[in-house]
Amino acid sequence: MNPKDLNYTMPPEWGKHERTFISWPVQESMCFPDNHESVCQGYADIITAIAEFEPITVIVNPEDVERVEHLVGGPNVTLLPIAHSDAWLRDNGPTFIVNKEGQMAGVNWKFNAWGGKYSPWDLDDEVAPKILEHAQITRFDAPLVMEGGSIHTDGEGTLLTTEECLLNLNRNPELKREEIEEYVRNYTGTEAIIWLRRGLSGDETDGHVDNIACFAAPGKVIIQVCEDPQDENYEITQENLRILENATDAKGRKLEIIKIQQPPRVDHDGSRLTLSYLNFYFVNGGIILPVFGGTATETDTLAEKVLAGLFPDRKIRTVNGMAVITEGGNVHCTTQQMPAQL
Repeated sequence: MNPKDLNYTMPPEWGKHERTFISWPVQESMCFPDNHESVCQGYADIITAIAEFEPITVIVNPEDVERVEHLVGGPNVTLLPIAHSDAWLRDNGPTFIVNKEGQMAGVNWKFNAWGGKYSPWDLDDEVAPKILEHAQITRFDAPLVMEGGSIHTDGEGTLLTTEECLLNLNRNPELKREEIEEYVRNYTGTEAIIWLRRGLSGDETDGHVDNIACFAAPGKVIIQVCEDPQDENYEITQENLRILENATDAKGRKLEIIKIQQPPRVDHDGSRLTLSYLNFYFVNGGIILPVFGGTATETDTLAEKVLAGLFPDRKIRTVNGMAVITEGGNVHCTTQQMPAQL
């Protein structure tokens, strides 16, 4: 039987967490290995920020335990030695699900390094099962290549995703759209899927939704928008905005839509960086928000103001979003929440 048949559902990210999981970066697999030290400092700052709110477990290669412990060891931080090649745990870690009795399980999706972009990925495909084994949590193996950053749920049966990613032939070329939808529903307990079209320009994940839109609450979606018609993201975000305006969720509700302005364009090594405030991360009592400084100072302030207004009971804790973005992601991409059991 699949998780949905057993009344498991994927809870919303803003629910109470038992802890956060994160993986430590590996120099050999980095896009820019010479930046390893600065990227590690960026991860250390993210870990420190999260540890202010809740326990965090750092997945670290066994040979790196002593060095990482020196950098991030402290209250609320635990190291878990698991061999891995890449550090985006949102994508290769387990997706935690719960049932009505408060029992927890984990979905182990197949992982192929974002459509075979980075080899080898065999160690990364084994991270989710090893986390679940360590935590002694029931495992469901999904027959689907998928990354956690490609989906977002409201916790009430509605899921956001993009056609660019989930329907990409470099993930599940043998499956039709209807088959992919069925697997996603069965392993997340989802009733309705809202399909956005594309992700942001420059996103090498093939359009992960966690850079463009997320639920703030049931019936309420935040979307990052671009107002410059000369920017590639203008057409992308306007199209996604129209889709959301015409969508209804699993409860039949029209969506309330909150806009966040995108930061100004930044290029690195000839390519556009995928800067997104939507790559923030909920923690217990707070939000970890990447900000970018420089030309983005004004939009940084606006983003923080929008989130503070939406979540008045949460502390907005900012981190330097430029520290890890050259490797392709940000705070949400690096993390995976384990929900607290009822």
